[in-house]
Amino acid sequence: MSTDDVSTDNMSTGERPYAPTVAYREVRDAKGRVYRIGETDRDILGHSRKLMVYLPWIAMLAISVFEYAYGSAEGTLAHAHHWSQSDTFWILSVWVFFQAGVAFPAGWLREKGIVTARRAMFIGAALCLVGFLSLSHLRHVLGAILGYGVLGGVGSGLIYATCINMVGKWFPERRGGKTGFVNGGFAYGAVPFIFIFNYGFDTADYHRVLDLIGVYILVVVSCCAWFFRDPPKNWWPHDVDPLGGTGHAKRTAGLDKNPPAVRQYTPVEALRSGMLPLIWLLVVLTAGVSIFGISFQVPFAKEVGFGPLVAASSMGVMSVINGIGRGFVGWLSDRWGRKTTLFFVIVVLGLSQFGVLWAGDTRNQVLFLVFAFISGFGGGAFYPLFATLTPDYFGENYNASNYGLAYSGKLVSGLFGGGLGSMAVDTWGYRGAYLLAGFLSLAAAALTLFLHQPGRPRIRDLAPNPLPISREVV
Repeated sequence: MSTDDVSTDNMSTGERPYAPTVAYREVRDAKGRVYRIGETDRDILGHSRKLMVYLPWIAMLAISVFEYAYGSAEGTLAHAHHWSQSDTFWILSVWVFFQAGVAFPAGWLREKGIVTARRAMFIGAALCLVGFLSLSHLRHVLGAILGYGVLGGVGSGLIYATCINMVGKWFPERRGGKTGFVNGGFAYGAVPFIFIFNYGFDTADYHRVLDLIGVYILVVVSCCAWFFRDPPKNWWPHDVDPLGGTGHAKRTAGLDKNPPAVRQYTPVEALRSGMLPLIWLLVVLTAGVSIFGISFQVPFAKEVGFGPLVAASSMGVMSVINGIGRGFVGWLSDRWGRKTTLFFVIVVLGLSQFGVLWAGDTRNQVLFLVFAFISGFGGGAFYPLFATLTPDYFGENYNASNYGLAYSGKLVSGLFGGGLGSMAVDTWGYRGAYLLAGFLSLAAAALTLFLHQPGRPRIRDLAPNPLPISREVV
């Protein structure tokens, strides 16, 4: 392709395709991977691509209340609507199922140009409002499951998947830290609501609180969505050499340890590689343990006699560290490599389950908060690693679908982390349930050792520099 070619490819403005006004060219590496270079982020957006980090982060802050604050609200909801503990846990489990399940179809629709990023965000914001109105005004548990669990899950899932894919497309050369930062908002954004639900949420005012939260999500997400735009397919930052990895040291920090995918894998090809199914299984196990902790940490704290301040603080600590940990490990994975960092995080997650149980059994409030801190780190830090590992292995052009398939593992984990976790607690008590969660996490850590980038020799996992490649202007 000549340097003055013009394209109208997949630039999703929400209203019209992107027609470049700046010359660009496409180059191939030795394995045939195509990179589009020449256009800056300002040429495409009219401003810095940093906005495509901050806007998704703000939207993730807004929807975090769905998952991370729910455990603090379920007692009042159960009392107000006359629900059982099992009812409230299954509402969350259904939400997790649909929040994760929508990722693949939403990604497929985006890649086909049927639904733009902006439109997906608008639809998601409206469905989130319906979810909270349902939780507020529908007393029958089935209505809450359909409204909050199904519609709220689909809405928050649309927003989550769109935000994660957006930042990865705009920062292909150092997606670890950026994706981790955005992903972190999905956890610590819930902290104010955790304390609201523990101290300012009762049967006298729960309607008002839930209705206002729904409106808050609608307004914040819609404002962010207005500015959402995808880069063109195969776009690469103009000041980073995709073939040699040269450029600003800060911008190329992640390329040595995490080289770009050897080519763009379709979902079918990614499945056939064997790596996408393995990533899916790891999501099932790790997210299940994380959801178990989110669902049961506050009830366990109350069960062993800790007061509401410790219970709320433990969940607040978990949410804050869960979110901050996502940003930290994203940055760390750019330097250690995704696989090494993922193994470390999952081991921490498993060991922390035993620590929370020990602190509860010994009635030690300080230790309980310490292990809540550690559990929060491990229970969220793996999400941005899976979000970055997927395009690292399979490329960016089909990442919405590929990551949607990987993230769909949370469908299963939502069932055994929430609903089946409740059954485990009923059958074996908190001791048996926490031991099971810890051992499942350690098993997942062992499975990470089998991960490798498709299309490269296994020794590539350890080599410090990319394979020799040649330049060819197409």
